Amino acid sequence: MSKRAKPTAPLPDERAGMETARTLSEALPYIQRYAGATLVIKYGGHAMGEDALRKSFARDVVLIKQLGINPVVVHGGGPQIAEMLQRLKIKTSFVDGLRVTDAATVEVVEMVLAGSINKGIVTEINQAGGKAAGLSGKDGSLIIAEKLKRTARDPGSNIERLLDLGFVGEPKRVNPDILKTILDSDVIPVIAPTGLGEDGATYNINADTAAGAIAAALKATRFILLTDVPGVLDGDGKLLTRLDRDEIAALIRDGTVSGGMIPKVETCLAAVAGGAQAAVIVDGRVPHALLLELFTEHGAGSLIV
Repeated sequence: MSKRAKPTAPLPDERAGMETARTLSEALPYIQRYAGATLVIKYGGHAMGEDALRKSFARDVVLIKQLGINPVVVHGGGPQIAEMLQRLKIKTSFVDGLRVTDAATVEVVEMVLAGSINKGIVTEINQAGGKAAGLSGKDGSLIIAEKLKRTARDPGSNIERLLDLGFVGEPKRVNPDILKTILDSDVIPVIAPTGLGEDGATYNINADTAAGAIAAALKATRFILLTDVPGVLDGDGKLLTRLDRDEIAALIRDGTVSGGMIPKVETCLAAVAGGAQAAVIVDGRVPHALLLELFTEHGAGSLIV
């Protein structure tokens, strides 16, 4: 009488397969939670600058769409704009960290943002098996912009003066109808952050600001802001995983949140106040950061509610 063969330990390939199956099973409740949801993703920084991360991002966005979730991608492009301006020998200056954008500069901004960068992202998503379409904030009057107003106090006279930043704008209103039409299809919209003034002028808009305004207008389930930091950190450098308006205000007052993180958290708060259900600041340098945030128990960044 033959003896039953003893079970053997899984081979390495089998273990990898079992781990994949376990991960998919554990993700099921989160996939169900986000079914039919709209996500607005601000895409920039290292996630957009490194080949491997770009390909990973494109695949993840396609997967999200395949799971019945509606991603809207809004991208930046500051380094690429600076490079093109340098190549064309167009001199620019900055005031309080904002690029002064004259008529010649805004032409280059639109060419780079709505041209090479936008179409490159569309191509990568399409190559990953998705269907992406490139837009700018001018298409379908998606973003009606107005001139950004900033003031600065003269150190000598202590008199506050209005800064002229040229064609730097901010959203006055967002008309999401064109996006709603696209989201009803299997197409993923990819948006360059330029806007149309009521005077017909083209305005360059900060990508974080544009994405936040679009998230608010769409009443997005999540506004996901990909950055080059893990999220909002406390004084000891530990990630703060959930924050509300009062907690953020306290962190700004005591200096824990400072510098470039202040406008990011303020953009997130504005998106939530405007109608988005929540915003998340996520480290875009981490491969599959979107999937980790959406489909795991602890997420991957700082949730702002």
